[in-house]
Amino acid sequence: MKEQAPLNIQWFPGHMAKTRRLMRESMGLVDLVVEILDARIPYSSKNPEIRKMVGQKPRLILLNKADLADRETTRRWCDYYRKAGVSALAVDCKSGRGLNGFAPEIRQVLSEQIARFEARGMRGRPLRLMVVGIPNVGKSSLINRLAGGRRAKVEDRPGVTRGRQWVALSDGLELMDMPGVLWPKFDDPIVAENLAFTGAIKDAILDTEALADRLAGRIAHVAPALLANRYKLAEAQLSDRRPMALLTSIGQNRGMLLPGGVIDTERAAIMLLDEYRGGKIGALSLEQPGERRGE
Repeated sequence: MKEQAPLNIQWFPGHMAKTRRLMRESMGLVDLVVEILDARIPYSSKNPEIRKMVGQKPRLILLNKADLADRETTRRWCDYYRKAGVSALAVDCKSGRGLNGFAPEIRQVLSEQIARFEARGMRGRPLRLMVVGIPNVGKSSLINRLAGGRRAKVEDRPGVTRGRQWVALSDGLELMDMPGVLWPKFDDPIVAENLAFTGAIKDAILDTEALADRLAGRIAHVAPALLANRYKLAEAQLSDRRPMALLTSIGQNRGMLLPGGVIDTERAAIMLLDEYRGGKIGALSLEQPGERRGE
């Protein structure tokens, strides 16, 4: 079933040179970089500049919000990264699921470095980690969970973390939190669209109805049964790819009517985005490993 063309999201998140400079200056202070990605959109939630700045530094990728993604797809993403020589764990930073493997995985990745520390009489030397990722991907949730919720502020909107923070954990790990980093511009409209779907771009600067209609079309393409079951869509409604048709059908089936019987597509859009981001439609992934060029 053919998809609609992606939205043209014009968004320029501002000048990030200070953050990039801070990351480069701090790289020599850490032993390993923890990069947090959104398990639903690992490619789109990966800032290409981070890899350049990390260089040969050991990395651990956390596929966060795994509870909201398709489990089998996330397993294949983990295999994909491991085959590329990068450790990867599927986690949910808010609930803590999967984080019991975090410290053991860090020690496994850094086993040779730990051995060198011990050979130099530095047994017990803290392992220093830099935590990076785009806004709203879960950095503060990770630190709160590992540190018992005492250090980093978490809010469900992008860009809350400001500046650099060090967090000492009880198991011999020290975390350096960095501000969220995004592209200076989006060259790939699918990337921008995926970030908007998941809330990494603020809804206030977007056409919410067009975004929600496009999201409905994407879900109808990758997981039609989930969309049909959640919103009681008939086959004819599910396959209708005319602009706003899916969103209108969803609003109609949920009884979202304005005076005169007009369907309230704005209300339907807000509901659809909220239900997708909250996992109420179901666990689904919008990206598959290896499907995007340059991944």
